[in-house]
Amino acid sequence: MNTDDANFRVVGRDPVPPSLRRFIWDIQSMVELAESEREILLIGRDLMARLFTTDDWLPTVFAVPNPAGGQQFQIYRDGLERFSVVSTILSGGACVTISQPSVWEIAGVLRGAVNRQQLDASSTNSAQAGVSRLLQASIVEARSSGSGEVFELRNTLDDQTSIIFHVYGGDIGRISRRSGASGGSGDAPPLGYANSDIDPPYDIFSIQNEIRD
Repeated sequence: MNTDDANFRVVGRDPVPPSLRRFIWDIQSMVELAESEREILLIGRDLMARLFTTDDWLPTVFAVPNPAGGQQFQIYRDGLERFSVVSTILSGGACVTISQPSVWEIAGVLRGAVNRQQLDASSTNSAQAGVSRLLQASIVEARSSGSGEVFELRNTLDDQTSIIFHVYGGDIGRISRRSGASGGSGDAPPLGYANSDIDPPYDIFSIQNEIRD
């Protein structure tokens, strides 16, 4: 058997950390059973807050910083595209500008500190900015769908990587987003995922084993 084959390496990689597996399983159950978006946001925010009581469960392959700026990894992809789990990794002082997709979002800072600056989507001048919030580690926020806002996520630490952990109410890889330098220029390139071929996102087969109610 050729152990250099990409498919072998995917199958043979480390199992999903137990805390992350439990979280994803609970999120999937919640999405299936919740009767409203409000219920999803309330329960999901509590689930993420409990996950954040430790910060050692995020696999290293989904936490690699890009010295040139920020990047995102898809951690879990739901086969029915009902939700996705994503990490945003910001090297020291780095930022990304993102068009908020029209789906709900639950997000928190796992490590470091991040400034979330709302931008004026109708203006090309970055000075036209709205609300700014400093998000410290362990802070979790929930946002309803339909905001359509543009915002900048900036690592406020120059010598340390900051990590944001998100759950979106859809497969945001299929929704138009953008990234770029500070200022939110309208011609910034799409924000794709940084996953390598041998480290794709987890799926239902990755998490369904060894789950006990």
